[in-house]
Amino acid sequence: MEVIIDRFGMPIRLTDERLVHILDHPEMADLKDSISGTLKRPELVVKSNSDESARLYYRFYSGTRMGDKFVCVVVKIRPGDAFVLTAYLTDKPKQGVALWNANT
Repeated sequence: MEVIIDRFGMPIRLTDERLVHILDHPEMADLKDSISGTLKRPELVVKSNSDESARLYYRFYSGTRMGDKFVCVVVKIRPGDAFVLTAYLTDKPKQGVALWNANT
């Protein structure tokens, strides 16, 4: 298990089980470092519309296996605990309340 300190200073757990699940997807296989990079230096953090206790961290990466994409890391936040649920590539961030935007 790895603990990553996010942009806000919050420790986020990345369990071995979740990491294996994420890296099992071929498009994410070589993007392990992008998970911590996205949490530490997000370009956008959005509060999920479908789960009030989830945050979506986004960072744009050029030249992934799928081309230029955002990596989205989904973090579940509970009192006294935060952990990575999943991570995936996407063309654009989902809508939701922006909690952090590096461009503003």
